[in-house]
Amino acid sequence: MLKLTDLCARYPEQELCFTLAAKAGEITALIGPSGAGKSTLLAMIGGFAAIDSGQLLHDGETLLPLSPAHRPVTTLFQDNNLFWHMSVYQNIAIGLSPSLKLTAAQEAMIQQVANQVGIDGLLERSPSSLSGGQQQRVGLARCLARRQPVLLLDEPFSALDPALRFELLDLLRSQTSQLQLTVLLVTHHPDEAARVADKIAFIHNGRILEQGTKELLTAPRTRELKAYLGRGDNEE
Repeated sequence: MLKLTDLCARYPEQELCFTLAAKAGEITALIGPSGAGKSTLLAMIGGFAAIDSGQLLHDGETLLPLSPAHRPVTTLFQDNNLFWHMSVYQNIAIGLSPSLKLTAAQEAMIQQVANQVGIDGLLERSPSSLSGGQQQRVGLARCLARRQPVLLLDEPFSALDPALRFELLDLLRSQTSQLQLTVLLVTHHPDEAARVADKIAFIHNGRILEQGTKELLTAPRTRELKAYLGRGDNEE
């Protein structure tokens, strides 16, 4: 389990403070307006944003003293950060070894993951020759190949058309269950959260105002979540 307790960061323009628990094998969707602090929360967990106070635990062990490279975390962004001068195979391999010198087990892992995400026939191609959806599959494959237990996703599929977006979300759902990943998914599409999330947390102005199951989307309690979902206070 990933557990955040009063995990706080203070910036001149905003103070953020989060308490959240996320289990292995589950997807927790983080929704909320732009600037609410969703991406910053992921950066705090990944070790890329300063933390002023609080606890960050994974399976009972604190992550705060660890550098980003030593945390059991992998992050996938909307911009999948592929290397255009490398092949698809090398783009996945670099997540396992910066030198690209792989063991036989690592080579087998790349083949396995490529097959799981449907890019096994693209390994020798350049990312520049791929569609946007294929590029995001490569980025997801690199994350999965690292076999880190916590996967942070910062709107990775938001630029894709709805059909492809849902296809990749379903792939994420299956891999989360199969590999028992703890997934935090930032999305500005409530329909994404409804499709794949086990839990939903609504973030507003640096705080989690509501969290629970998908029922939050149909029965919001706070005025802020109702406004975010486009529902009036008197709407039934």
